[in-house]
Order: sequence, then C-alpha cells, then structure tokens
Amino acid sequence: MGFYEEAGTNSRTTRNGLIALYAATSTSSADHHSDCNERRGSGKKQKNNGEKKGSNFEHNKAWLLAESGGGAELTSTDPQSVHSSFRFSFCSQVELEAMTANSLSSATVLMVNLDNGVSDDRAKELKWKRIESLERSISPVAKSLVRFNYGEIVSATRNFSKDRVLGRGALSFVFRGRVGLLKTAVAIKRLDKEDKESAKAFCRELMIASSLHHPNIVPLLGFCIDPEEGLFLVYKFVSGGSLERHLHDKKKGVKGRPSTLPWSVRYKVAIGIAEAVAYLHNGTERCVVHRDIKPSNILLSSKRTPRLCDFGLATWTSAPSIPFLCKTVKGTFGYLAPEYFQHGKISDKTDVYAFGVVLLELITGRKPIEAKRPPGEENLVLWAKPLLHRGMEAVEELLDPRLKCTLKNSTQIARMIQAAAACISNEESRRPSIDGIISMLRGEEEPFYSFRKKSNFSGIVDCYSQLQHSKSEMKSHLALAMLGVSEFEDDDHLYCR
Repeated sequence: MGFYEEAGTNSRTTRNGLIALYAATSTSSADHHSDCNERRGSGKKQKNNGEKKGSNFEHNKAWLLAESGGGAELTSTDPQSVHSSFRFSFCSQVELEAMTANSLSSATVLMVNLDNGVSDDRAKELKWKRIESLERSISPVAKSLVRFNYGEIVSATRNFSKDRVLGRGALSFVFRGRVGLLKTAVAIKRLDKEDKESAKAFCRELMIASSLHHPNIVPLLGFCIDPEEGLFLVYKFVSGGSLERHLHDKKKGVKGRPSTLPWSVRYKVAIGIAEAVAYLHNGTERCVVHRDIKPSNILLSSKRTPRLCDFGLATWTSAPSIPFLCKTVKGTFGYLAPEYFQHGKISDKTDVYAFGVVLLELITGRKPIEAKRPPGEENLVLWAKPLLHRGMEAVEELLDPRLKCTLKNSTQIARMIQAAAACISNEESRRPSIDGIISMLRGEEEPFYSFRKKSNFSGIVDCYSQLQHSKSEMKSHLALAMLGVSEFEDDDHLYCR
C-alpha cells in the first residue's frame, strides 16, 4: 500500500537502516589508508552529484567500530575465532576520520553506519506520501463520516487528560470526550503514532467500522488524520460501562455488598451480542470476523442494551464457511479458538468460540483464566466442559453463586448452558454457526439471519464433517485440519487495495 516505504542512500541499505560500508582484514597500513581515502573521495563525488544533506549532516553520523587490537594479532589468530577478539565502540564522523588518518595498523576491521540515511526533508516527504496513500485508501467511506481536526480532538479530551482515559489497547488509548456544538459524548481512540502498524490498523478499522449499522454495535462517528500528531477514530460514547466491569468488578453496591448483574440482563446481553455477531457474519455485504469478542469489548447503555465495540482486530473473510490463514495470531488469551491459536486459522467459528467463553462468564461469573482458583479450576473452559455436558444436573456448580436458579429463569439458563457447550467445542466443524447459537438461546428452530445468499457457496464441502476425532487419529486430524484453507495473509487481502 505504500505505507512503509524503505528509504536509504544506496541499494545496500538494509531493512533496519544499517549500511555496511567497509570491511578489511589487510595487515598493510598503506592499503588501509588508501581504502579510507578512496571512500572519502567517493563520498565527495556523491555529494557533488546532487546529495543535499546540509553541511553538518555528514558530521552527525554515528559509526559502530569493531576493533581487533592490531594487525599482528589478526595474522596469528585462527580465522574461525577472530570475532572473539573484537571490541565494539561508537564514534562520530570526525573521530572516525581522525582515527583513520593517524592509525598505524589495520585495527578497524568493520564499520557500520548507524545513520538511517534519510534527511529531514526526505523524511517529511515520505511522511506526506504515506498520508496521501492513507487518504486514498479511505476515500470510499471518508465522506460518510465526520472529519475532525486535531484541535477539536485536544479540546474534547482536555489535552488527553489522564482522568479521561477509558481504556487502552496494544496500539491505542481510548479517551472520553465531547465534540461539536451539542457537546456529543464520544469515545476517541488514539493510535500510537510511533508504531508502524498504526496506519494499517487505522485504515482497516475505519473501513470495517464505517460499514456497520446495527443497534447492538457501537457506531463510528468520525476520524482525524494529523501528519504530526497521528490518527484518531471517534466512536459514540456508551455510558453504562463494560460488561467486564459489571461482571468482575468488586466495587460495593448500594447496601455495601458487591453489585450483581441480574440474570435478566445477562440473558439480554447474550441475545444482543449474538445478534450483533450474526450481523457481522451474515448481515453485511462481506463477512466480518471480529477476532476479539470479550466482556471488555461489550458495552452496556443506560438501559442495559449491549453493544459490541473495538474493531481494531476485525477482518473480512470471503464467506462464513471459508476459513483462511493469517501469519500473526492476535487477540486475548482465554478467548482464542484452538485452530486459531495453534494454526492461525480464521473463520466465523473463531468468533463463535470466543462468544462461548463470554456465555460461560455470564453463567458462572468467573474470568477465563484465574490463577488463584483451586488446582484444575484455573482455566474456565477446561473446568466447565464436563459440567456443561451434564446440563441442568450441574447447574448448582455452574451458576454464579450470586444468582439463583428459579422456575422463571431455569429455561433461559438451560438454553445458555446448551449454547455455551456447543460454542466451545475444540473441533471447529462441530461448532454451530452463530445463527444456530441464536436458535438455541431463543428456543427457535430457524436461523436468525438469512441476508446473504447461501447458494453462492453451496458447492463448498465441509472437509471436517467425516473426520473421526478419536485420540488414535489425532495426527491425521491435524494434518487434515488445513485442507480447503486459503493461504493468504489477512492484512494482504482484506482492504485498501
């Protein structure tokens, strides 16, 4: 896409900007001086041929020297072990020239220019080219969003005040703020401007989030692109806090006891988020896999309506039933499906597994990983699986002790237990689609969504359907698990081309 162009002074520039300019093992000081003079002479020629770096630029270079301690030592040392006698040090361009002019031996055997070879003017030019490339990439959807300037972002966040921080991610901070004449409450996501992945992540999230319109998904309102200060995404603010806080925060309630999320709200969250995921998979023009479904990415409105947020890891797929491979596994430990964690295999079933873990948290009130739990109970999924298979017989062991199973909610609890058990199957092929999960939760027979034409993919055969998953055939299963998978990197195919 042109976001990360490599730049240097010649064809020998490596990816990290190091330029190996000189290596010598000669014991002749005359040869050593002639090499240095020739290099300095060629440098002058290059400068006369149009290199405009400023009079002080050459003297600002830093050099890494590897010194052996003298020519005699080099000649008497085993060539295979010469490296063991090196001494590394830094020096400036001026010090280097003085050293080479006064040196009586070939002590310096390697010199590496640590300067990145990019002048200030060239760096600014590259920065603007990246911004232009980014602008072109988002142009199809940019007009449908509000474009904020950096001053508005600073004002909204009170100069990114610490007390405005809502959360943070691997590449971002999220701030609470108010924008516009109506002082609309927003959540402003600031991407790390120093990270090389930020521009790509910004483009992907903006392209995907701007295409989503569902009552259970937090809407993207606008964005800000500032060449100096970085990239910002502006979402609607959801005032009720995250599901994680409501489930796992130990803050006291009105009567001094830990506040408890009622079962009615938990069931409402399960249905609402399932519908949001179904919309991502089947209700949009292209199937979207969220890849980071978890309670901290589920927000509750003042009326306890659940809304899915944070599309920083979201990706497009060809269709719900067509998995693909990615080289980098991203997400949150405890919510990663086995085939994704082990093989980098992504499909709609990746989200189904993560949603199953969320259902378990709603049922049990436990976190996915808790080191302080008794032995055998640290991992929520491993602990819950045998209990889930027992169904309502194990409801007293499964259910959050802050809740009670009553005649009124017992049917809903049973449905959620059934759905959770189906979602967290280790075998991707045995997990239902999110439509099937909604049917379980609602007690319906028909899938909830049927927006996309299924006939387009009717010829695709599930290569896992006839596998026998016994222990003796586990190796065969692992070998077959990758059949029918498209081998392309997600970032290469999903956007901006």
